[in-house]
Amino acid sequence: MRGPHNIWRLVRTGATFERTGAMGQALDAVDAPRAIRIAARVLAWPFRWLGYKGDPNMPPVTRAITALGPAYIKFGQILSTRPDVVGPEMAQQLRVLQDQLPPFSIEEARHCVEEELGRPLEEVYSEFSDPVAAASIAQVHRARRVDTGEEVAVKVLRPGIVRAFQKDIDAFYLAADTIQLLSPASRRLRPRDVIEHFEGVVKGELDLRLEAASASEFQANTEKDEGFQLPQVRWGLSGRQIMTMDWADGLPLGDNDALDAAGLDRRAIGERVLQLFLSHALRDGFFHADMHQGNLKVAANGDIIAYDFGIMGQIDEYTRRVYAEILYGFIRRDYKRVAQVHFEAGYVPADQDVDEFARALRAVGEPIFGMDATQISMGRLLNYLFEVTERFGMETRTELILLQRTMVVVEGVARSLHPEINIWDVAKPVVEDYIKGSIGPRAALSDLAKTAVVLGRFGPRLPELVEAALIRQTQEEALPVGTSTRSRLVWLGGGVVLGALSSGLVLYCI
Repeated sequence: MRGPHNIWRLVRTGATFERTGAMGQALDAVDAPRAIRIAARVLAWPFRWLGYKGDPNMPPVTRAITALGPAYIKFGQILSTRPDVVGPEMAQQLRVLQDQLPPFSIEEARHCVEEELGRPLEEVYSEFSDPVAAASIAQVHRARRVDTGEEVAVKVLRPGIVRAFQKDIDAFYLAADTIQLLSPASRRLRPRDVIEHFEGVVKGELDLRLEAASASEFQANTEKDEGFQLPQVRWGLSGRQIMTMDWADGLPLGDNDALDAAGLDRRAIGERVLQLFLSHALRDGFFHADMHQGNLKVAANGDIIAYDFGIMGQIDEYTRRVYAEILYGFIRRDYKRVAQVHFEAGYVPADQDVDEFARALRAVGEPIFGMDATQISMGRLLNYLFEVTERFGMETRTELILLQRTMVVVEGVARSLHPEINIWDVAKPVVEDYIKGSIGPRAALSDLAKTAVVLGRFGPRLPELVEAALIRQTQEEALPVGTSTRSRLVWLGGGVVLGALSSGLVLYCI
């Protein structure tokens, strides 16, 4: 239930960071300005006794995040792939949030499996291990099927996770509303829309049937991709609370020492991660949106193995073309074209100056080229981009949130494998291939052919649709001139009365 009572949740967030000793470390990691440091410490310190204790065996920041619950853990997972933002030491501490969280008991897991499948576990699996990985949403057990003898991975939802996540989401809604109220400048970022989008993604992750469907579609799209493997879903052993897939043997992608010992080329692996993500996003419009190290393995032959398909991103063909043109413009250092694409897509208000916007984009893009990738601070780059978007009145594009977030995560994963990887150099061939096939005369002919197919399908109904539209237009023109104005006044007056009554009721309750 959303409401002011969620203030308590936000208070406990700050208090938990103070109590666990995480507040100072978190502020240092992001190099927070002095004013923010003072405000955070002054507001949170008096309530530190209300904070959660967490696990004292964990580092302070990890301890605070795990104590606060699933939504905070998800945020920590993203930061664990950004050593250039939070520093290598903090990134390493947060790495445990990916697949090394405290598990729930095997008895609870067995109960969930039996409840979902409707039969004793021993009839399905001859072996069922203790948890081999535990994350914020679910944990994984290694098992062996009774009927085939095959090894499989059984993913089981954490008991009570749905309610726990909703509690966190509710607090985030209150925070978003408060930010919009206190900071009018933040409204262009649409923080409430961002939370709504995040809530939709999380709800999809809490139903493992949807994850199984995503894995199946993703496998169909990528079955011909070289150097990429996906474990197969076993539908007969999957449901809302559990999902069964083939067991995937491989080295953790985050274990650089193990990759080196196996003689694998870490730079080549990092570049392949970047190119696979871009290929899936641009070519298919359907991509793995949680590609951190905890969800990736490396097979003995160097193939990348992906799993955990709870968060998948989807973008339509038009948005993919816009995104590709923006990337391609940056790669070619054609900032005027990048600016024009932003205006054509409606990302920047039409009353802004396109040439001035192009110059601002040049200031963002130029530092990337002709410079060692290790010298580029993504934190400073993102801060400057925020200033640019604020200056030109850009609004947050909720449909691109997952794409943008995953782009940052994937780059962080690639750089953890090899610090000198430059995302623009690696992206160039993938984007160029997409541009050749999707923008130009060939693409125009393909679009016309698709349009003809749609018109052909609706052909028998076109005359009546046109006639109905013309009749509606004629009737609207025949209405008295003042009708529309009077209607608006009636609705306005009703709204004022209702608003006054509502305000009075609220004041009375207070």
